[in-house]
Amino acid sequence: MKTVCGILCFLLLSQGVGGLLHEWTDGWFELWSVVARMSYFDGYEIYVSVVLIVAGLAMGAASESAKKRGL
Repeated sequence: MKTVCGILCFLLLSQGVGGLLHEWTDGWFELWSVVARMSYFDGYEIYVSVVLIVAGLAMGAASESAKKRGL
């Protein structure tokens, strides 16, 4: 459980940070960001990236909680 949460934490954080870097650098980090490739999120890329970062932090907290409980 803690390994799955840790992997999800990493993926969510990397996609969120990659999306923000893609927006702030005018497309230099296109390979990192799945959000930038999806036309569904046009105009909302920054908001979606922030949500991904928050979700990644929540998964990291869940991973730490699982480590403490021994799950």
